[in-house]
Amino acid sequence: MLVMKNILITGGTGLVGRRLCQKLKEKGYTPALLSRSAPLNSEIKTYKWDPNKNEIDKRALEWADCVIHLAGAGIGDRWWTKRRKQLIVESRIKTGDLIFEQIEKTKHPLKAFISASAIGYYGAVSSNKVFGEQDLAATDFVGEVCRLWEHSADRFERLGTRTVKLRIGLVLSPRGGALEKLATPIKMGIGCALGSGNQYMPWIHIDDLCDMFIKATEDSGMRGAYNAVAPEHINNKNFTTILAKILHKKIWLPPIPSFILKLAFGERACLFLTGSRVSSEKISREGFQFKFSSLKTALLNLLENKT
Repeated sequence: MLVMKNILITGGTGLVGRRLCQKLKEKGYTPALLSRSAPLNSEIKTYKWDPNKNEIDKRALEWADCVIHLAGAGIGDRWWTKRRKQLIVESRIKTGDLIFEQIEKTKHPLKAFISASAIGYYGAVSSNKVFGEQDLAATDFVGEVCRLWEHSADRFERLGTRTVKLRIGLVLSPRGGALEKLATPIKMGIGCALGSGNQYMPWIHIDDLCDMFIKATEDSGMRGAYNAVAPEHINNKNFTTILAKILHKKIWLPPIPSFILKLAFGERACLFLTGSRVSSEKISREGFQFKFSSLKTALLNLLENKT
């Protein structure tokens, strides 16, 4: 018997949100979305909100047993201008704060608040360290974004709401997202490693990530931060080689020099020129079992069995 039936999702029209809604429905939950616009899928109930105007349909939170908070502007989508950086932060903080203030005002007994975060919490760095949840947030831009993001989520604990934060790595999905961007140049015969190629790429299959969100919803023992990454540690060079082999292509070009990527992408080039290993041991100790623990298995599933 499901303890929490009604799951309200912010950012539910994005890559992860769409798949998560599908999997929640398959498991007997009733998902609903918080959205600024009309619903894209009439099968899923949608409540209106506008965080910029501090407006939210009160019925959404009265209905919800649990909130899964995925909302946030894409961190790597555009140049990091001062205005864009502000939007990246505010799109995560204002949305969470609006839900918190409404729950605090109405005293609605929300059972759980499950928030996305990112492995950027540990910073855009390459090192020999394996980062775990006990490590402090980095002081660079990506680290500060995640620190503020999680701080906003932590406020729900003051209301007696169980709070979980999933620090998500590179999400691999069959259509769209990072995998499509990585695979396209390889398919065209111009794929290659980036920079040194030694930077690690903590990744996770989208189905494992969605199952992790569902476990965080169901498991009353889960609290605090968890790294949402596969247990396999793999660097950019090896990732590129494995992907090319599965696509039946050869990597013949030398790596793209870091300075060219910095010229092309500016400050955000750090997102793919740096990367350290991140541990998934904590979520495994909670009993979570990965369906896709190796990159080869994940890519074969995503690229050869598109649904």
